[in-house]
Amino acid sequence: MQLKTALYRVLRDAGIGLVLILMLVFFSLSADHFTSLNNIKNVFTQITINTILAVGMTYVILAGEIDLSVGSVMALAAVVAAKIMTDPSLSTAQGLILGIVVALGVGTLSGFLNGYVTVRWKLPSFIVTLGMLNVARGAALYITEARTIFGLPKVLTDFGGGTFLRDIFPYIFVVALVLVVIGQFVLSRTVFGRHIFAIGNNEEAVRLSGHNPGRYKIVVFMIAGLTAGIAGVIYLARLTVATPNLGSGFELNAIAAVIIGGTSLSGGRGSVIGTLLGATLMGVLTNGLILMGVGDFVRQMVTGLIIVVAVIFDAYRAKFTLGSPMIAEQGTD
Repeated sequence: MQLKTALYRVLRDAGIGLVLILMLVFFSLSADHFTSLNNIKNVFTQITINTILAVGMTYVILAGEIDLSVGSVMALAAVVAAKIMTDPSLSTAQGLILGIVVALGVGTLSGFLNGYVTVRWKLPSFIVTLGMLNVARGAALYITEARTIFGLPKVLTDFGGGTFLRDIFPYIFVVALVLVVIGQFVLSRTVFGRHIFAIGNNEEAVRLSGHNPGRYKIVVFMIAGLTAGIAGVIYLARLTVATPNLGSGFELNAIAAVIIGGTSLSGGRGSVIGTLLGATLMGVLTNGLILMGVGDFVRQMVTGLIIVVAVIFDAYRAKFTLGSPMIAEQGTD
């Protein structure tokens, strides 16, 4: 039993970190320029959007739900913000502030609709958010007439390309780190966070204890929508243009980062810190394979295999948890 418990603890606490370290060592020895300062900055930049989206996705999955719409909601929030920011009737400051506020509002509202429809009509969130995926993408195409929007405020694009500490850390990555810290704090230190874990573990027990799981689920969808809105603004800052097709497939990357980071697909177990490690692992993997000259198709296959392995690993962790009362008490990480 002690060996089994020790093995579980190693897999749970150090598994993703150990894999990440091994991957860093491998690419450092195999890929030219992998450890260069410029490439390290590129990795931080590349994982920023996925990390932001995955923070919100962590809440949704912890509550036992899924959100397939965050990529399209991010695109909708971005193009709406870009439309406002490039409106000639507004000053630069007015357009910038109003654009950011509206982008966050669009994301939060989309999340509310996802949560409300899912809870009110007791529908699978998979279906509801799949519908929102198409609605948001269609709205983004309609608003932009399928065209790219140029001329974003310089202060925004300067922020998107800015760095500090010897040109290693992008400003936009700091935004992602702040969201990770806030997200982890809320999950681990607040009553709201404990209820999210409880709902993922046993929704009926939460209901019998006098709480309304539906309200909490609506809130977690709103959090996912809010992070999608933030990701939309950061995307504008990074790319300096807005296209209605941006963010396609990003929802799957966010889900993958959450699962690889150790959050259970069935809910009730996981952490935002693990999600950050999952997003970092995916970013390092993609970056390392590109430097080694591996093509797009092979990279997609490798990433897919890692996701499958992560799900299998999650199943084994659930088995360990169910098989050991001593371990079961660690459900909330």
